[in-house]
Amino acid sequence: MLDVSPGVVTALMLGLLFLGIMSGYPIAFIMAGVGFAVGLVLMGPGVFGMALNRTYAVMTNYVLLAAPMFVFMGMMLGRSGCAERLYATLHVILGGLRGGLLLTTILIATLFAAATGIIGASVVTIGLLAMPSMLGRGYNKSLASGAVCAGGTLGILIPPSIMIVIYGSLAALSVAKLFAAAIVPGLVLSALYQLYVLGRCYFNPKLGPPLPLEERRAVPTRVKVVHTFTRLLPPIFLILAVLGTIFAGIATPTEAAAMGAFASCLVAASYRKFNWQTLKETIIGTMRVTCFIAMLVIGIGIFSGVFMHLGGGKVITELLLAAPGGKWGAFSLVMIIVFFLGMLMEWIGSIFIIVPLFTPVAAELGMDPIWFAMCVIVMYQTSFLTPPVAHAIFYLKSVAPPEVTMGDIIRGIVPFVGLILVGLTLVVIFPDLILWLPGIIIGR
Repeated sequence: MLDVSPGVVTALMLGLLFLGIMSGYPIAFIMAGVGFAVGLVLMGPGVFGMALNRTYAVMTNYVLLAAPMFVFMGMMLGRSGCAERLYATLHVILGGLRGGLLLTTILIATLFAAATGIIGASVVTIGLLAMPSMLGRGYNKSLASGAVCAGGTLGILIPPSIMIVIYGSLAALSVAKLFAAAIVPGLVLSALYQLYVLGRCYFNPKLGPPLPLEERRAVPTRVKVVHTFTRLLPPIFLILAVLGTIFAGIATPTEAAAMGAFASCLVAASYRKFNWQTLKETIIGTMRVTCFIAMLVIGIGIFSGVFMHLGGGKVITELLLAAPGGKWGAFSLVMIIVFFLGMLMEWIGSIFIIVPLFTPVAAELGMDPIWFAMCVIVMYQTSFLTPPVAHAIFYLKSVAPPEVTMGDIIRGIVPFVGLILVGLTLVVIFPDLILWLPGIIIGR
């Protein structure tokens, strides 16, 4: 075994990781390979025991059991027809406003986010619903695309969020507290998006013209009220089945995830969409996502185990603590790193790097761990909108009408990335936007 300084180990492992990411090879195998290669040279055969222990810890992690059930819930809800019916109702009610269909899109996305926890189902479902409707009524392609992408990504912030489940497990934080902490920031971002689209369309009605009066009057008021009430019930039922039971202390997040998976089947059944084909497709889709997550967790666990054992974590901590500007200089540097890592790699890959490295730094700086975690997760909203990774852009492009180009979508998301940074600034200036609700619901 070689005797190498922690600084050299840090540069070597991060350099190899960067080259591996740029190669386009699956990130799970890159991180496991780098971890094993460096570990064998600098730690010897002991790296195998460490890898085995870390893999066993992942496979027996009770909190991570929630992830496949939340994925199942989101996929089943996407096939239930719930969003289609609710969109049809709000489309008529809010369509009379300038930009009313954009407002409807973001409201549906916000509600859908609180019942899914994943962005793929949200962006695809809302894109299929909203884009043809908005473009058919003369809405601006870029603005419509940006609203669908930004609204759809709220599912990774507003609970139940897969990202929060994984973050809480990695940082040894209460997932219930993180869920409570995420609600207000998620609603703040949603409100910023709504104000932005309404403001732009108010001053430039050509961007989002209102529905014709005769189309709005085609549905009687009584029918609108009945449809709104009945079509809001299924998603509210699902939200209460998950978040209600967690915040009431009835169930842990893992148990609530199981209840949410079952409740999503009931919602699909209520719309007569629950059948063998739907169940099979949902289970297969859930297994694919879960296996992807498991491989990443294992590969990144090996990399981070070797990295920490050889002193890389201490080097990163010392570098950040020495950043100019003190506490806020270090915090700003962390946010910049999160932003650029989110651009370059899968969020689930980068979060396994960021949490072990930066959580100790936040503790050294005296930052509240729940507040710091939520700032990181809010910044991660940008990772779904900023190329080259930008999942939301590619999800939307796959289902958008042919006249919507990639350029239209990218131009549309730029203002929403700015709004995410505004939202992050607000939670930094007013930390109670994050800490107030967990203190009331769960206590300090």
